[in-house]
Amino acid sequence: MSEAVAFVEVDWAGRSVRIEHQWIAPERSAEPLIVFLHEGLGSLTMWRDFPKQLCDAALCRGLVYSRPGYGRSTPRAAEEAWGLDFMHSQAHAVLPAFLQAVGINPVMQPIWLFGHSDGASIALLYAAQFPQALAGAIVLAPHILVEDLSVTSIEKARTAYLETDLRQRLTKYHDDPDSAFWGWNNIWLHPPFRAWSIEAEIEAIRCPLLAVQGKDDEYGTLEQIHGIARRVPQTQLLELSNCGHSPHRDQPERLIATACAFITQHTGDTP
Repeated sequence: MSEAVAFVEVDWAGRSVRIEHQWIAPERSAEPLIVFLHEGLGSLTMWRDFPKQLCDAALCRGLVYSRPGYGRSTPRAAEEAWGLDFMHSQAHAVLPAFLQAVGINPVMQPIWLFGHSDGASIALLYAAQFPQALAGAIVLAPHILVEDLSVTSIEKARTAYLETDLRQRLTKYHDDPDSAFWGWNNIWLHPPFRAWSIEAEIEAIRCPLLAVQGKDDEYGTLEQIHGIARRVPQTQLLELSNCGHSPHRDQPERLIATACAFITQHTGDTP
């Protein structure tokens, strides 16, 4: 059973921000905890029921939250532009502060991270920075460098936001869709961001890692997960046919089966 959506306040960059979150099956207090990190336009609600499906299949607990600027969390101020290190800030400052605010000490009880797209990159950065805090990580469509394909698709998203009903559709998932969209879109299309890379940093990752990519992903090529595997030798790869940027929507059954097997392999539990 999932609890109602709740809110906590955390300090980030000298100001207080509110973070919406929801626990899944908190009664499984002795079981592994999976923390879900959403994509660049995602939120708690945009995951829909996938986190519950995975937690039920794996017999785990879950924690889903919206990063500041998204969902019902504190919106990005209109004049606030995200820096080139925005994902580092989320991994190194916001996520640790959020975990502390909800009473989680991952050093005492290591957690699992399950990240999608920008959330997957944040998961990788957290894993590299806090190697003792994770039992493992599962990353979907991660970015470790900026590809031409990514920029082209993000440019198309900007056009869609300006010229179609995309903004209206995002109001279902965000109190302030402009906060979510322009924070993400402006930094990804900022020319200096083309040089962004976390290829060297992820070599510090020590936890078990499952990296998943759709073969039809419009935001990244298979080089993203192949690059991870070259630098993090314990990585297990899952390449999915008939799958775009969101494996949890395009291939949920296969993803859940693989994720459950991976978690079981590294916890010794049998769902």
